[in-house]
Amino acid sequence: MNLNREEAVALAEQVLTQLPVENSTEILFAPSFVHLHKIAKMCTKNTNIFAASQDCSAHESGAFTSEVSANMIASCNAKYVVLGHSERRANFKESNQVLKTKVQQAFLNNLAVIFCCGETLEQRESGVHFDWIKSQLTESIFHLSAADFANIVVAYEPIWAIGTGVTASSKQAQEIHAFIRDLIAQRYGNDAAEKTSVLYGGSCKSTNAKELFSQQDIDGGLIGGASLNATDFVAITQSF
Repeated sequence: MNLNREEAVALAEQVLTQLPVENSTEILFAPSFVHLHKIAKMCTKNTNIFAASQDCSAHESGAFTSEVSANMIASCNAKYVVLGHSERRANFKESNQVLKTKVQQAFLNNLAVIFCCGETLEQRESGVHFDWIKSQLTESIFHLSAADFANIVVAYEPIWAIGTGVTASSKQAQEIHAFIRDLIAQRYGNDAAEKTSVLYGGSCKSTNAKELFSQQDIDGGLIGGASLNATDFVAITQSF
């Protein structure tokens, strides 16, 4: 929940201006709802830059004041929706079942999904983090057909590293990413697992992005605070 309309548009313009002419990295802007239509229009001139919503409602329509439906988001020319972000899970008590319903709404409206999963520090220290992440994926997205799952991007968020300045080591991040890819392989096969993008989100910044992205199973980043500075964000996009 950052930036007014003028600030959001200016940031997007700065990023687009600073990107190399031959940029080959797929980039998503995920602004607040009120900026989504404008930012999505700004992306249409680029073949690999798209807009994403930060969330969508679990409901199709109706008496749900202030909710934003997947259909509304799709009508703003967004291509993706982020679901299950750790802040949504923690602050708004979103369960795996609620997220399963949101995923369904996204697919009914032809939106690809960036599905977030991750553990707290307490869960990691108690050794239940692998089972926790497995339950998040199994209960919310592993019911999908192989065809639908092809439109899923998984984003791993170590909650203990979000906004804290603490980053999971490249070894820790790779271990979880490999675990996630193996779960996908068990459910959908090796080919689907290799084609699924698995992103890292947890205090990823220009100074550590290259090391993180060099890991075998880390395909990119879900960038938080560092995305509010155009120069830092562009540097991250060029860290592959």
